[in-house]
Amino acid sequence: METFSPRLISKKLISTCVYIGLAFFFFACADSSKPPEKDVVGKPEQLAERTRENLKKLLIFTSTNNRKMNDSVALHSFVLVNTVYQNNNYQTIWSQNITWNPIADSLYHVVQHAMEYGLFPADYNSRPLKAIWTKFQSDPVSRMDAALLARADVLFTEAYFTIARHLKMGRLQPDSLTFRRDSVYDDNYFLQYFNKAVSRNGIVQSFRDLEPRYTDYLKIRYGIKSFLDSARFVNYTYIQYPYKDSVIYIKTLLKRLTEENHIPKETQPGDSVVLAEGIKNYQLSRGLKPTGKLTESLVRRLNLTDWEKFKTIAVTLDRYKLLPDTLPETYALVNLPSYTLYVYDYDTLALRSKVIVGSPKTQTPVLNSKISNFITYPQWTVPYSIIFKEMLPKIQKNVDFLRRQNLMVVDGDDNVIDPETIDWSELDKNNFPYLIRQKEGDDNSLGVIKFNFPNKYSVYLHDTNARSFFRRSSRALSHGCVRVQEWEKLSHFLIRGDTIQYPPDTLKAWISRQEKHTITGFPKLPLFIRYFTVEGKNGKLTFYEDIYGDDRLLKEKYFSGKSIS
Repeated sequence: METFSPRLISKKLISTCVYIGLAFFFFACADSSKPPEKDVVGKPEQLAERTRENLKKLLIFTSTNNRKMNDSVALHSFVLVNTVYQNNNYQTIWSQNITWNPIADSLYHVVQHAMEYGLFPADYNSRPLKAIWTKFQSDPVSRMDAALLARADVLFTEAYFTIARHLKMGRLQPDSLTFRRDSVYDDNYFLQYFNKAVSRNGIVQSFRDLEPRYTDYLKIRYGIKSFLDSARFVNYTYIQYPYKDSVIYIKTLLKRLTEENHIPKETQPGDSVVLAEGIKNYQLSRGLKPTGKLTESLVRRLNLTDWEKFKTIAVTLDRYKLLPDTLPETYALVNLPSYTLYVYDYDTLALRSKVIVGSPKTQTPVLNSKISNFITYPQWTVPYSIIFKEMLPKIQKNVDFLRRQNLMVVDGDDNVIDPETIDWSELDKNNFPYLIRQKEGDDNSLGVIKFNFPNKYSVYLHDTNARSFFRRSSRALSHGCVRVQEWEKLSHFLIRGDTIQYPPDTLKAWISRQEKHTITGFPKLPLFIRYFTVEGKNGKLTFYEDIYGDDRLLKEKYFSGKSIS
């Protein structure tokens, strides 16, 4: 067969609407009957032309069949696939002279090992490709089957483009924080990558170039193989929690426990004794204290199977693909599930700090911003949400609550009001003409320093007067702001380049004297607050609790129907 030779593709492809219109006209006039399943030629010299004919028939049929080659295979990248073959006069790309080209070997390996990329092999037709590949290797007659070769060629091309899109853009829909836009990575962008990969025999390198190059992303990627080597992928029953129907919930739980032989299969839903024993057996198998009690954390553990962990990896890698192609040279990143702040300076980890983040009821938002200034000995103006939900009932019960919490009441003109002169029983969220502030000092909820960055949520980074909370492993405890344990190191990092205005020990002196200062003039530090439930380190993966349930929702939306093979 002739070898593939990429033709020069125009810088701008025909618009989708024009393409569809021309395609419809062309295909309406052409033979759109179903192509043959088998077309064995008698002579090798006939193979190239017959395969070309089969390719053309197959693509015409697919265009009129809702982009499906058959009942089980759809071409999600049909426009790109069809463009490639039209530009190449329907020559085969992946095979020549009844043998696979080296690029086919490379792509086949990627498809069958797609999980190492955080991808699902079935999305790239791994089964039909494997069936064709195996048949081609074992059955000499199949090598002369022009219909089989045409199907294989289209499947390989489809696999390349779909993998390329998933590696570059992920599968999650863009949101308000997404830096990537579909218009930036159009069909022409991926066609250029395809042509380069095919002409240079660089399939794997092409995929590597499409992936993000962030250090933290690559650490996860490098840790996937180790995870896969020890993973046991079993289709265990997923337990929905929180639940609406307690009967269905218990039946699902019983089924899940029987799948690992922790209780007999004939156990009835009302048998609480056997259920408790099954829970104990599960706890013992995981090295947990055998309480026999059903808790939310136990349900989370039951659901955190290796298959669910892999879907967590897929979600996390796709979250990284929503970041810009290139991150700033210096930036801060708060990872909410790991309760950690990272500051990177020219690819070097300059600072790591434990943080306390919002509770599930008062979640810290994911956002993009820049730290613009910070304040020593700040005052805390209590958000109205906290006033009405938490403080007002306590004040109405005993006004001395304000004094005990070092709180003061001010009016609209910033005048301090004696709380004893206010009829608190008359106040509610519809009638509250005051602000409540907490005075500066070590008892202030913001601690001794506050880092400001523009955002619509009125959250910030700050110290805390409850520093013992940093010793806890689960630190989703705040009202939404991020409390930083290493606030002193962060403040020094921000002004590290200005020793004239801020000589050494300046901040320490201000804080020791309990002085309020607003520090500005330093380069604004880009800040990303993100939600990554997987991190990589030393070739291994660490999984964190899905504290807000965000991963669960994304997995249900995008990956619930995925199969293990």
